[in-house]
Amino acid sequence: MVRSKSLGSRLVTILIYALMILAAFLSLAPLVNTIAISFSSGTAAASGSVNFIPVQFSWQSYAKIIADHAFWQAFGVSVMRVLVGGSLSLVLTVLMAFPLSCSQEQFPARNIYMWVLIFAMLFSGGMIPTYMVVYKLGLINSFWSLVLPGAVNIWNVILMMNFFKGIPNALEEAAVIDGASPLQILLKIYLPLAIPSLATITLFTVVGYWNDFFSGLIYINDQTKIPLQTYLQQLSIQAQNLTTMSKEEIMALARVSSLSLNSAKILVSMIPILLIYPLMQRFLVKGLVLGAVKE
Repeated sequence: MVRSKSLGSRLVTILIYALMILAAFLSLAPLVNTIAISFSSGTAAASGSVNFIPVQFSWQSYAKIIADHAFWQAFGVSVMRVLVGGSLSLVLTVLMAFPLSCSQEQFPARNIYMWVLIFAMLFSGGMIPTYMVVYKLGLINSFWSLVLPGAVNIWNVILMMNFFKGIPNALEEAAVIDGASPLQILLKIYLPLAIPSLATITLFTVVGYWNDFFSGLIYINDQTKIPLQTYLQQLSIQAQNLTTMSKEEIMALARVSSLSLNSAKILVSMIPILLIYPLMQRFLVKGLVLGAVKE
């Protein structure tokens, strides 16, 4: 009887591992296929003969993207957008979430602001009204048009607010007795304890700013100011003017298909996020506040 139970538990364990391996393969298969296509020749990619191993290995797709001054210019705009926009968004989110985490007695107008936020989250103004606001503020074709419209994410505010509300009130009461101001309470008590929540919001914000191409498409007219995702979205073989290209450039262009080029675009846009995520993941833990106060 004991042996049968042991055998049954082993079979269940093997089945679970098999399902997890299958799920991992299904998740990674599109990425591996994209990598293989990006390193394959244009002919092989266009014929659909590439699966998980590059066919007729070629660097032409990456050379087409990287060997371009406009690429690095757009890359710099995206990096600056992530740094400035992410910092600004994090500061504004914290400054909005902290008072909203207070009780009704501490902040009498709290419920009014919460209803406004919930309404704005459920019913957005839409693209045309947002564009009109950006236009009236004189932000068209400006770097700030890529940052300010999405600087405050209501969902992130609610996440941060709920985390602040989970911090024991005894910590704040002890700080008030010691003469701490609300700003000191925020900086010295709430923020150190909110590192997991801050890391999560930072990751969401960075990914959102980095992957957004539509803002650059509608707000920016100067090609030297567009972010990387907008540049990659606009980059296509059909946009090339063959009459102004040399014979060598035309031959190199002929070896690159739109499929292999688009695969290279996807991988290039993924690299920064793949580098940032492992650094932020170690902060995504729970239970940081557990045991902070014992009553």
